[in-house]
Amino acid sequence: MEKITRRAMLAGVGSATLLTAACGNGVGSNGAAQIDARVDATQNYLFGRYPGTRELASRANGVLYMPLMTEAGLVWGGAFGRGALRIQGATVDYYSATKASVGLQIGAQQYAHALFFMTPNAMEDFRRSTGWAASADLRYATPEEGASIGKATTESDPVIALIFGQQGLIAGATLAGVKYTRIIP
Repeated sequence: MEKITRRAMLAGVGSATLLTAACGNGVGSNGAAQIDARVDATQNYLFGRYPGTRELASRANGVLYMPLMTEAGLVWGGAFGRGALRIQGATVDYYSATKASVGLQIGAQQYAHALFFMTPNAMEDFRRSTGWAASADLRYATPEEGASIGKATTESDPVIALIFGQQGLIAGATLAGVKYTRIIP
């Protein structure tokens, strides 16, 4: 009878763990219901706290709600969250957002954000891409601006990103990018 070495045992357990994780594609889970519940709560908070966003959402071709982004950084940083794309109030797709950053930074925070797609082309570009990265065509608004975002803001901006509900503290100066990827929760 052969002895099983520690390496062989660890390799077997590691392989089984990776195989099990790879098989979990989310189909049949309640991930979609959880994301929808969080998106509903986020949308209600946003519209209640910043009334101007209700009208902004009604004029948008679609809105991507990311109810909970968790970010941390110490020189290198990152963030992750999951959300839903809604067109005329109905969820049509689910997305994950992954952010990477580098620079002088320290801290951790959680926040929510919403992307308002103000033109049909912006919405089409987002939905057709395999992984859409935020770029210079995005306008970022602070929570204080959220209450007064008006027509002048949305006429020239194809995509408006509103960041709100920040908790925690992160400080510094960084270069960062965000990638949005369609998922099956």
